[in-house]
Amino acid sequence: MTATWAGLAGLVVSVCFILALKGLSSPKTARNGNLVGAAGAVLAVVVTFAADRNLQHLPQIVLALAIGSVVGWVAARRVKMTAMPQLVALFNGVGGATAALIGLIEYLSGGASETKLVLAATVFTAVVGCVSFTGSVLTYLKLQELITTRPIVLPAGRFVTSAAGVATIAASIAMVVTPSTGLLYLLFALSLVLGVLVVLPVGGADVPIVISLLNAFTGLSVAASGYVLDSVLLIVAGTLVGASGTLLTRMMAKAMGRPLLKTMFGAFTATATVAGSGGGADRPVRSSTPDDVAIMLAYARKVIIVPGYGLAVAQAQHTLRELVDLLTARGITVAYAIHPVAGRMPGHMNVLLAEANVPYDQLKEMDEVNPEFASADVAIVVGANDVVNPAARTDKSAPIYGMPILDVDAAHQVVFLKRSMRPGFAGIENELLYDPKTSLLFGDAKDSLTKVVGAVKAL
Repeated sequence: MTATWAGLAGLVVSVCFILALKGLSSPKTARNGNLVGAAGAVLAVVVTFAADRNLQHLPQIVLALAIGSVVGWVAARRVKMTAMPQLVALFNGVGGATAALIGLIEYLSGGASETKLVLAATVFTAVVGCVSFTGSVLTYLKLQELITTRPIVLPAGRFVTSAAGVATIAASIAMVVTPSTGLLYLLFALSLVLGVLVVLPVGGADVPIVISLLNAFTGLSVAASGYVLDSVLLIVAGTLVGASGTLLTRMMAKAMGRPLLKTMFGAFTATATVAGSGGGADRPVRSSTPDDVAIMLAYARKVIIVPGYGLAVAQAQHTLRELVDLLTARGITVAYAIHPVAGRMPGHMNVLLAEANVPYDQLKEMDEVNPEFASADVAIVVGANDVVNPAARTDKSAPIYGMPILDVDAAHQVVFLKRSMRPGFAGIENELLYDPKTSLLFGDAKDSLTKVVGAVKAL
């Protein structure tokens, strides 16, 4: 392939990536956007093979591609929707590690003789890639609840993290000024540790924001590796990922209602709180039955449904859609209230409900739906918790304080589907559970909704 054709193909790939991001901005076009992005990625691989006439180790490269493709396909097919954020974290970590290894290999292949600018790009690739790798692995462990989801603050944690950051910067400068293999290995070690130290103090409710931030880091690392490898495709792809990840991080931080720096390092200055410190175990709640809920819905004119992570765990989206169809057939107005960070990642609920073919016009974002709760006869919360917790408005000691929430407590009646009184991902009590107008329907969400559907049909 000539340089001209390779350049044109690279331009097509870049356009595909841009169109993919545009498509992913809306549930209606997300599927097609994903396919366009995948097509662009395939074309990028083909262009890379065709444009390099001196390609070496071809059998090993093809074998690695085959293994990676099989692993990726199987992982994507088998992963549950509830584990999608964990998969995203792992994929992001792999991307960061790959970029860092590219920087290492390029240096070992003669990078010491490169210009200072190329050395700086190599160092940037290594540092940011390593931070993204260990940080992403730690977010996976938190999301998978293999370690505690609460902030982990080491003794003198702020000073340890600051020292690691300063040491990493100093080693990076030294590496550019007087490059050496030993110094590069030290830089790798410091960067890997820094990634862990930065993510440790982040609480579970804020982990999705960190995933987005680390995704931006990986993009920047890939862009820098593109400069090292003289690859326009990597520069374009990495820049797009870095820019989109940065914008998404800002949007999520805004949705959580606090600055990014407070999200990342707030645990160093926060006052320790105990989940459930309000004595909720001794406070009465009003439980309900499927028949009670069915009667409540039968007299309603407007119902708003708030889906959450529990809906995904129970895989109850199809049953919920069946209930909504029954209600709309009776002339009841129904809408789904989607919080920006409901679930474990942005768009989690949109994808989940799309699996059940929920009409897009029934999905309403927080700013659009919040004014409607006051006119709703019934609000049904299915597996959500922190995004409807009034403590975000009133309790300054709560980790979610300041986060904009869905105004479910403004509805005339609230039905809360929960397995137990266990707190949400933020680890604090939800005062809405003790509101006199709230009824709790305990049990698996799918089983409870199935019983409610049966009761509604019987009316």
